[in-house]
Amino acid sequence: MKKQLGSIFFLLLANMVTAQEQTDTIVGKQINKVRVKAFTNTIERMPAITGTRIWNGKKTEVLNLNGIDANIAEKTARQVFAKVPGVFVYDMDGSGNQVNISVRGLDPHRGWELNIRSNGVLTNTDMYGYPASHYSMPMEAIDRIELVRGTGSLQFGAQFGGMLNYVSKQPDTTKQAAFESINSAGSFGMLSTYNALSGRIGKVDYSTYYSKRSSDGYRNNSHSDYEAQYAMLRYAINKSMVLKAEFGRSKYVYQLPGQLTDSMFYANPRQSTRSRNYYSPDIYIPSLNLEWQLSPQTKLSVTSSAVLGSRSSVMFDKTADIKDSLNAATMQYNNRQVDIDNYHSFTTEAIVLHQYKLGKQIHALTLGAQLINNDLHRRQQGKGTTGSDFDLTLFTPGWGRDLHFKTNNIALFAENIFRVNNKLTVSPGIRWEHGQSDMSGTISYYNEANLPNSIKHNFVLLGLNTQYEINKNTNLYAGFAQAYRPVIFKDIIPASIYEAADKNLKDAYGYTVEAGFRGNASGLKWDASLFHITYNNRIGALSTKDDAGNYLLYRTNIGNSATNGIELFAEYGYTLPNKIYVSVFSSTAFMQATYTKAAVKSGNNNIDISGNKVESVPGVITRNGITTKYNGASISLLYSYTAKTFADPLNTVQPSFNGAVGLVPAYGLFDINTTFRLSSKCMLRCNVNNVFNKQYFTKRPGFYPGPGIWPSDGRSFNVSVGVKL
Repeated sequence: MKKQLGSIFFLLLANMVTAQEQTDTIVGKQINKVRVKAFTNTIERMPAITGTRIWNGKKTEVLNLNGIDANIAEKTARQVFAKVPGVFVYDMDGSGNQVNISVRGLDPHRGWELNIRSNGVLTNTDMYGYPASHYSMPMEAIDRIELVRGTGSLQFGAQFGGMLNYVSKQPDTTKQAAFESINSAGSFGMLSTYNALSGRIGKVDYSTYYSKRSSDGYRNNSHSDYEAQYAMLRYAINKSMVLKAEFGRSKYVYQLPGQLTDSMFYANPRQSTRSRNYYSPDIYIPSLNLEWQLSPQTKLSVTSSAVLGSRSSVMFDKTADIKDSLNAATMQYNNRQVDIDNYHSFTTEAIVLHQYKLGKQIHALTLGAQLINNDLHRRQQGKGTTGSDFDLTLFTPGWGRDLHFKTNNIALFAENIFRVNNKLTVSPGIRWEHGQSDMSGTISYYNEANLPNSIKHNFVLLGLNTQYEINKNTNLYAGFAQAYRPVIFKDIIPASIYEAADKNLKDAYGYTVEAGFRGNASGLKWDASLFHITYNNRIGALSTKDDAGNYLLYRTNIGNSATNGIELFAEYGYTLPNKIYVSVFSSTAFMQATYTKAAVKSGNNNIDISGNKVESVPGVITRNGITTKYNGASISLLYSYTAKTFADPLNTVQPSFNGAVGLVPAYGLFDINTTFRLSSKCMLRCNVNNVFNKQYFTKRPGFYPGPGIWPSDGRSFNVSVGVKL
């Protein structure tokens, strides 16, 4: 089967040489009505300009969720992002709780090397304290997902990964009240409901939803409860000014079944080593946005938003080889550790786009400013109860660590599209950031002399993109952008008892270069690109032991790395004489990520690891699928393959005693997804995930949720029924 799918891919690739393209863009919001009916628009590209943002010359993808066959209820990322080459999916939070992905060999932990947004609003919890995104929208609420790679980072942030934006379904403005309900049931006790109400009353558009899902999980002791709420009001003040208010919330409680050693995994991947560990993020995202058409040539967008809430855990936090058993002296379980983060992150962004004529061409300039004011309150190492439920009560008052990490930061950016002629555009850009993060509070069992009281951010990033239109349907694009990853709170204050940090950590910096060729013609759609990432002062972790022989993860600047890659996407669709529509696609990335100048300390020795592979970067990620549609029915077969990876910079092959390091084997998965659109108001979706029940894991984390193996789900089934009224 692998050989057949590979043959299909290379046949499609060969056809690119003579292909012509049809323009592959999104035109405002009116495209919504077209996307529902079209077979071939499950993936698109961003146009040169939308709103006040410039996308010209950048590698972008737009995934339209209305048209795909996928396990939406459980947010199965390998299916949702199947047509985006090189997306690495990290399973760590139980099915459906959170999407953890990365691109181009970057770190997938909660997407923290991406600038993650919801309807254009920043959702990374704290960009300079803990940049992970804990906010989790229900996928049923999403209309489309927009992704721009690293060369688009200047307009959003300094991240190497680029920007990922989840765009909600728009209100049904033809009615005062339109209702949608999607209800799902599946394996392992999964039950899910999503209910939305939207409409237009006078000059006001509104939408709201409530979502709830529960599951017992694939593994023992892995129950999760998830819920989310959202409300939006949009008021047209006049023809040129629109005010929008949004409020979103997501929360889940996940019972962590504990990490496994290799022997445990191969004996029974569904077993658990913990029954008393829990994790729960509770996040609120309020925002207010003003869109103002100042003139036919000038637009202004101002957004004020916040990330508020908490991330809590109560855990018996030991490695997999240490059992959570009754204490012989007390005949009770040992006390658990309680950790609570509280987030108060405020962001204001003002962006203006102006189109102007110079010579015979129309050019476009975007200018923006971003203000960030954050306060991360971290309380750790509280002595919790000996119980077994989700209880954050402290057995003994007080915290081992009680810290505030406050950040004030300003960023200014500019980008300009210069149209050299009707075919060639050049878009230079610049971003400047200036700010400071200050730490205060108390910390036990840690040498305060090793901790900086403040971290300053002051840097300038440059970028350049260009695009050449071969014809109206085909273009070449290329780009360069610098990136920057400052030392963050997470780096200097270890989050768990396993971690220790180098007191001389340095900011990481580097750049991304990409070039590609994309088009669409006669049913064939493609995007083929090359990329290179230089990542200097890369912060990594070395698995070692402390003086007492306990497992320790030492975080330090390992050195410089370089990632080279090829990203290939091709899709061909055609209609048979009997009106059956068939499409086949291949989405493949080849990556080589190596340390170019790097060393790690092991005991008293410095080990040169130059030439070693960067951890968690597969040499190949490929997803290949075929979809058949007839009238309102469709069936899709997807094959996903991820090559082997290493878990540490030393490229350790033999697994450690606790499973924290060692090889992560390659894995291949088959999924079958079907959708029956019974009418414009009723839909039935059936999914078979991991058809052949492959037992696998995606990564060996060194810290949260615990060092060792976290098995991914085996075969599962689910059914969804959706109605619109």
